[in-house]
Amino acid sequence: MTIDLPPPDADERAHSDRLAALLREEIAQHGPMPFSRFMERCLYAPGLGYYSAGRTKFGAAGDFVTAPELGSLFAASMADALAPALRAAGDEACFVELGGGSGAFAETALRAWSAGGALPKRYRILEPSADLRERQRERLAAALPAEVSARVDWLDRPPEHGWRGVLFANEVVDALPATRFVLRDGEVFEEHVDVRAEAFVLVDRPADPLVAGAVRHLERDLGAAFADGYRSELLPQLPYWMQAVLGSLEAGLAVFVDYGYPRRDCYHPQRSDGTLACHYRHRAHADALLWPGLQDITASVDFTALAEAGNAAGFGLAGYARQGGFLFAAGLDAHFTEAFEAADEATRYRLAQEVKRLTLPGEMGDRFQVMLFARGLPPSVLPPGLAAVDEGRRL
Repeated sequence: MTIDLPPPDADERAHSDRLAALLREEIAQHGPMPFSRFMERCLYAPGLGYYSAGRTKFGAAGDFVTAPELGSLFAASMADALAPALRAAGDEACFVELGGGSGAFAETALRAWSAGGALPKRYRILEPSADLRERQRERLAAALPAEVSARVDWLDRPPEHGWRGVLFANEVVDALPATRFVLRDGEVFEEHVDVRAEAFVLVDRPADPLVAGAVRHLERDLGAAFADGYRSELLPQLPYWMQAVLGSLEAGLAVFVDYGYPRRDCYHPQRSDGTLACHYRHRAHADALLWPGLQDITASVDFTALAEAGNAAGFGLAGYARQGGFLFAAGLDAHFTEAFEAADEATRYRLAQEVKRLTLPGEMGDRFQVMLFARGLPPSVLPPGLAAVDEGRRL
C-alpha cells in the first residue's frame, strides 16, 4: 500500500524510533501486543506518545483541525448552550474539559460566560500532555483578565470528590484505545501487533472472554451475526471509562462531541474493515503502524455504546443530534450575524467558511454528533431548540 505523506524530519524520525524500540521490547518480552495497547502507547506513552510529546497537533501547523480551532463560533455557541446548566448548578459550579487542545475553546467560553454572568467557580482541564498544559496556560493568561484566568486549573485525573456543573469532551472518545476484532468461521479474534524483521505487522489471535462477549453483545443488538472476515473496532472499556469521568458529577450535564454513528450505521455491513483512521499533516490514511508517536490514531464512535455507558453511569440521555443541527439550536446563527455585521470583507469570508465547515453535511455538520447526559438538573437548562433536532430514535 502506497501512502502519499510528507516524510518526517530527522528529529521526528529519531523520536518515533525511540518509541518503536520500546514497543518492540515489550513485544519481545510479552508476545504480540493487542492493538488497543499499541494504540495507547502510540498516543499516550509518557514523553513519546502523540499526545504526550511536544509537536504541534492542531491547526494549520499540525495534523488536523478541530471545531474550536476554526474560529470562535463553535465555542461561543456551546457556551450559550451550557450557560443555563452552569447557573442551575449554583455558586460552586465547575466546568471540566477533557483534553483542552490549544486552549481555544476555554478562551472563548470563559470570555462569553464572564460577559453573560455565568462564570463557573472553577474551569478545570484534564490534560495528559505537559506541553499542551503549558500552551493552554500561556494562552489563557495572555488572553483573559487575571481574575478570569485565575479560575482555571489543570487535572491529572477525573475529579474524585463530588461536584456540580458541566463536563465537556470534544473529540476525546475517538482517541480512546480501540480494540480491533475480526470474525473467522464464526469465532471472534482480536487484532494484535507483532514484530517480524524489525517491522510491525498485524496478526489475529483468539479473543479473550471480555472482547468476545462485547462482540456478541453487538451481534445480539444488531439482530444478526457479523459476516466472516468482518473487521471493526469497539471499546469494551467504555462503561468503566464513563464511570471514571462521570461518577463524581452529582448534578449537571455531560456533553460529548465527536465523529461517529449510531450502532447500526457504525457496524454497517459495508464498513467491513472498520473506521480506523490516522492523521498526519492534514492527510488521512489507515496505516496505524506507521511512525509511532508522530500521527493521530482514531476510530469513529459508536454513539449507541456511548449512550449505554452514560446510562450505566447513572445519567439520563438528554439529547443526541448532529453537530450542525445542535449548533443552530444553540444560537450559532445569532453569533454569526453579530460577527459578520461588524467584520471586514476578509473576515466575513472566513466566518462564512467557518459556518460551512461546522454545519454542512459534507463537512462536520453530519459527521460529528453531539450527545448530552443529565443528572439532577431540570430539562429547562437544555437549549430550547434541541427537541426539534434531537435524533435519539436513531440510537
